[in-house]
Amino acid sequence: MYIAITRQQLGSNFRASSRDFVKYLEKENEGKSIEEQELFFNHTENNIMPDRVIAEIDANTAKLSKRDPKFYSIMVSPSQAELKHIGDSPEKLKEYTRELMKAYAASFYRNQEVSVKDVLYFAKLERERTYSEKDKAVKENQAYASKILELQHQVRAIKEGREQGDMGKLQERIQTLEREAPHQQNGKRIVPGMTKEGHQSHIHIIVSRKDVTNSHSLSPGSKFRTSETMLNGEKVKQGFDRDTFYRAAEKRFDRQFGYRRNFVETYHARNLLDKDPKRFFAALLGLPTNEKQAAKQLLFKAGVKVPSIPTNKAKLAYKAMMKLKKGIGKAMESGSIGI
Repeated sequence: MYIAITRQQLGSNFRASSRDFVKYLEKENEGKSIEEQELFFNHTENNIMPDRVIAEIDANTAKLSKRDPKFYSIMVSPSQAELKHIGDSPEKLKEYTRELMKAYAASFYRNQEVSVKDVLYFAKLERERTYSEKDKAVKENQAYASKILELQHQVRAIKEGREQGDMGKLQERIQTLEREAPHQQNGKRIVPGMTKEGHQSHIHIIVSRKDVTNSHSLSPGSKFRTSETMLNGEKVKQGFDRDTFYRAAEKRFDRQFGYRRNFVETYHARNLLDKDPKRFFAALLGLPTNEKQAAKQLLFKAGVKVPSIPTNKAKLAYKAMMKLKKGIGKAMESGSIGI
């Protein structure tokens, strides 16, 4: 499960409206009839039109300054294994989103408990993903893409009479490079914008910075994780604990759908890899044989080259460990193994 929380991208003009973001989330509905479209939902309703989302989010901004984000977006991207486990079911993903938002509300540190009823949010299911420049497959194809582009420029120059040369040989070289590119999908070189194969369902959530009463701030981007400050002579609790949220999100999915999560799929593993790679690999070595093999398969599917997981600490040379850490880290960042 890969979850990312992002503040509203205000840009240089500090646009307050959620319209652009909502319009972006409507991209999969373009060209479809209203019956075919995937509409927004919230904690109690389905089939919410985008105009209502914009109106309610934009109206819920009392006492926020021009430079304050008016909303946050939460992207919830289950792994291929998680999606397969629930049959890539849209209804199950929506059920899970509603459970997730309970965990979101509970992760605020406030004097009074925050419940999901206090949170103004709308969510949208998307079924497709496209490759971007950040994807490993695109990056590793880049050398081939650059050479192909260079050859295509030469072909164009010959056609326009600006250069002389054998266009046939250049076209053959282009086709050879297309075939030799290391990452292919359906016989074609993977490029930015290409739709990804397999289960790609994910959820986008737009959540207001203010609570439903438009009187209290609920910012998941607070620099205070869990702290207390003095306000008018009284101690006031503040902050949002992202660690608590991410761990709860993972546990709720597992409990809700009976999913057995491997060590390398856990948020705990990602934290260990970031902060203490030695402990990460020590924990990996300590897994039962069947779980260790399952971990290896998950890493392999995520594109991490693991010829063999070391069987003892002596084999875990620092250089090899850091090379593995880099590969696993990239897979985790891309959500390939679901963390």
